[in-house]
Amino acid sequence: MREIRIEKVTLNIGAGKDQSKLDKAVLLLKSICGRSPVKTITSKRIQEWGLRPGLPIGCKLTLRKNEARQMLMRLLEAKDRRLNETQFDDEGNISFGIGEYIDVPGVKYDPGIGIMGFQVCITLERPGFRIKRRDLLRKKISQRHKIKRDEAVNFMKKNFDVRVGDAE
Repeated sequence: MREIRIEKVTLNIGAGKDQSKLDKAVLLLKSICGRSPVKTITSKRIQEWGLRPGLPIGCKLTLRKNEARQMLMRLLEAKDRRLNETQFDDEGNISFGIGEYIDVPGVKYDPGIGIMGFQVCITLERPGFRIKRRDLLRKKISQRHKIKRDEAVNFMKKNFDVRVGDAE
């Protein structure tokens, strides 16, 4: 029950209210993963930014199981298998950005998209984490069973040969 595994890998691009950038972001995620992303919609009105409820401002794509593991291998190659300690949080999640999509192996430059980056979020879990999402008898994960930062770092080092920090 202590074994750590990847629950999901989420790719996200925020485009703001620029619809042409959003269309390019959708094309980019579709070309990288081969699946159509979901557009994210605003729920609040922020007048200073010109946002209103119902306006699409970004897109995201969630990968799970074997598909997530294969994509994560490619994305870590784009970062030269190096992550910083600050990219790990206290709950077992890892987030990093890729500045240019052409750094990902197997992805060619598309002049219709231009140069664009995206964010990657990795969610780790252990067996038994379903109790926080189920409908009946929903419970909290105990502190002993949660994934801590050093456990997430060791998982990434062992399974993906990732170097963490500047000292290594």
